[in-house]
Amino acid sequence: MSSDDSADLVRRALAGDPAAQNELVARLTPVIQVRVARTLLPRRFRLAGGRDIREEVKDLSQDVFLALFDRDGRVLRTWQPERGLSLESFVGLIAERQVLSFLRSGRRNPWKEDPLLASDENEWESPQSDPEEIVASREQKSLLLERFREELSPLGWRMFDLLYI
Repeated sequence: MSSDDSADLVRRALAGDPAAQNELVARLTPVIQVRVARTLLPRRFRLAGGRDIREEVKDLSQDVFLALFDRDGRVLRTWQPERGLSLESFVGLIAERQVLSFLRSGRRNPWKEDPLLASDENEWESPQSDPEEIVASREQKSLLLERFREELSPLGWRMFDLLYI
């Protein structure tokens, strides 16, 4: 795809075109996942602590998408094809920087030890399979999704839907 086609795709996606948003996410997902994995893999032995790196790649890839589309796509809008980087290269660079930022800040490190998991005192009981609890849980989920839909912009809701639902 040419840089003009990529620029048009980004422009249409940020303008709220659902087909363009789907195409953009589908096109950028493999690029982001590869760059996230490539950035995490050299650090996995020092940091992993037995956690599945594939799950971390998925989680951090979602964080990269959030950063790209945050504040009305501010980061995506900074891409300028005339500067020589393709859209994929630009997004890959953003993904690497985002992951390094996550790893540098101790609180956002995906492999930081979880104090709840380290303590044997905190044993969680599984909830009863009470039908009333199941119905209440479904209603609560439905209300939460309805609230998200009301609070988020159309683009925000679309990104939430594509990334989480």
